[in-house]
Amino acid sequence: MPVSQDILRTYRAPRRVMGELYAMGPREDRAIAWLMIGCFLMFISRLPALQRNAVGTGTDFQQDTIYAFFSWLILAPLLFYGIALILFGVTRAVRPATTAYGARLAVFWGWLAATPLALFYGLLVGFNGLDHPGTVLVGAIWLAALIWFWINGLIETSKAI
Repeated sequence: MPVSQDILRTYRAPRRVMGELYAMGPREDRAIAWLMIGCFLMFISRLPALQRNAVGTGTDFQQDTIYAFFSWLILAPLLFYGIALILFGVTRAVRPATTAYGARLAVFWGWLAATPLALFYGLLVGFNGLDHPGTVLVGAIWLAALIWFWINGLIETSKAI
């Protein structure tokens, strides 16, 4: 099934989708591709806010874009590997059937699945600014969805077989 359909299905049934993805077997190339695509989409979501900042304060948009690109495509993936390692340790303490790949898959897929909300949030930041109530609401929904996907993914991938 195409990734876009799996993302939409994740909003309805995150455990079922994660179970299907985990049943495909350990594929690090696929997991890191999902992480990198999610990070690239987050970089895209930052562009409206960077443009708003450049117009409002006169900062250099090109320089800010380069910094954001480096941050999201070089540094953020390393951060997500760290988050996956921490969540693996926590989940392993509670559910011994947890695997490191399952934790990475849950974190990376949850990140990619939550990016449609992040793109909408980035657009609102660009149009309305950070302090607008609608922007704050969408940001909170995005964060809640991300955490929900991570929790459900970790539960599904740590089932005893």
